[in-house]
Amino acid sequence: MTTDEKYIRRCIQLAQNGMINAAPNPMVGAVIVYRDKIIGEGYHARCGEAHAEVNAIRSVSDEQLLTKSTLYVSLEPCSHYGKTPPCADLIISKGIPRVVVGCIDPFSQVSGRGIQKLRNAGIDVTVGVLEAECRRLIRRFITFNTQKRPYVTLKWAQSADGFIDTIRENGSPVILSTPLNLAYVHKQRAEHQAILVGRRTALLDNPSLTVRHWYGKNPLRLVIDRNLSLPPSLHLFDGSSPTIVFTEQPKPMGKNVSCVALDFHSDILPQIMDKLFRNNIQSLLVEGGASLSQSFIDAGLWDEIYIEHAQSVLGDGVKAPQVPAGYKAEYELRDGVTVSHYVR
Repeated sequence: MTTDEKYIRRCIQLAQNGMINAAPNPMVGAVIVYRDKIIGEGYHARCGEAHAEVNAIRSVSDEQLLTKSTLYVSLEPCSHYGKTPPCADLIISKGIPRVVVGCIDPFSQVSGRGIQKLRNAGIDVTVGVLEAECRRLIRRFITFNTQKRPYVTLKWAQSADGFIDTIRENGSPVILSTPLNLAYVHKQRAEHQAILVGRRTALLDNPSLTVRHWYGKNPLRLVIDRNLSLPPSLHLFDGSSPTIVFTEQPKPMGKNVSCVALDFHSDILPQIMDKLFRNNIQSLLVEGGASLSQSFIDAGLWDEIYIEHAQSVLGDGVKAPQVPAGYKAEYELRDGVTVSHYVR
């Protein structure tokens, strides 16, 4: 591992601290090094607040050292005015002579401009150190800005014989997750801006779709209900968290609940993707039943899939969705349960 790789790897570690609150901005980490010693660190903690480079520079106790230091940053410094001033201008004003960048910003208002601005000011800029890892870090931001849709994660738990539920019209749902894995699911919810279920899941499971077993902000709750037939007594409509109902004929709903019209005579998934993109929703967790998850898979509208393989045997019921052939899973043992993870 080279010196530059060592410090960019530290940037990646720092950036992950912004997983819950940085969105829809990308996660970014920055490190300032003087004579092979870290003298400043920072990450983008929250959307609308200081960027990683700003926080790293602020953390340096002796600013005079900046003129003899190297700034490492996982993502290209911004060059435009958004909610905060351009980081490239700050770097130039502090006289930092060298900057090492993990990857170029895919956002059209930045993409290469920050690097060029630094170089025009006489700063030595190295680009592409651990580029694949840095791009992986901001994969949601990249998908959102290049494909004009949210980054989609599917997750479900299935029995050892491949079922996600029994066939039922009422009664309690089958619990396949362990308590620890349930907490992990709530962690995933906290890391996504929105969560989607279908009508059947909402009716039979009556989920709250909150992060009550973790910490952080509840995701925007989304449910598909073409005819608005779901009872208002469901947890989804308790007003505790913003909820959107995708339906054919919108009507006024209760507190914190609104309707969005879809054309159900056409494919609704692209419509949902477009409406979420236009509302700056960068990440979507799909916790629907087999039919909804399979429709995302069949449409190619997924980026990651998590499957919890319970040891229980159901014998019959609702078959689990099928992951397309050709995708290799990574496996993790969590609380004695195997979890497979697929990435497109």
